Amino acid sequence: MRTKAAGARHHRLIYLLSVAQRRLQRWMAAQRSSEVTPAQAGLLFILGKQDGVLMGEAGAALDLGPAGISGLVDRTAAAKLIERRADREDGRAWRVWLTPKGRTALAQAKANAAEVNAALTDGFTSAEIDIVARWLASIQEKFPRRLSREPSRDPEE
Repeated sequence: MRTKAAGARHHRLIYLLSVAQRRLQRWMAAQRSSEVTPAQAGLLFILGKQDGVLMGEAGAALDLGPAGISGLVDRTAAAKLIERRADREDGRAWRVWLTPKGRTALAQAKANAAEVNAALTDGFTSAEIDIVARWLASIQEKFPRRLSREPSRDPEE
């Protein structure tokens, strides 16, 4: 449902989202208190909730395709934050597990995220942040990862 109030301001939402995302990513990557990249932190957060997830599940949760999650897992494993193990039931599948160093990095990433979230929400009411969060989540529904013009890999579709 779309509504357009008479005289509604043009907010340049695409531009504002793009600039905000780039600035936040650069700022987070430049922080010396973090030994992990924002992408690695995302993977650690997933494993903190459910250690031993399939790589494909982690990729889906992070909105990454097979090549993206493979590269992220490679880099994160090289940093000794995670380890990759073959799935016991399906030898073609891989599961990802936190290492002790990864658990320490996860705790630091959570503290860093809390600080960033506090800065992001400063000056806004809880009700305003609820609206922003709902709006941002709606973008994922309105613009799904798999576009309709992409060819399906599922032979039954």
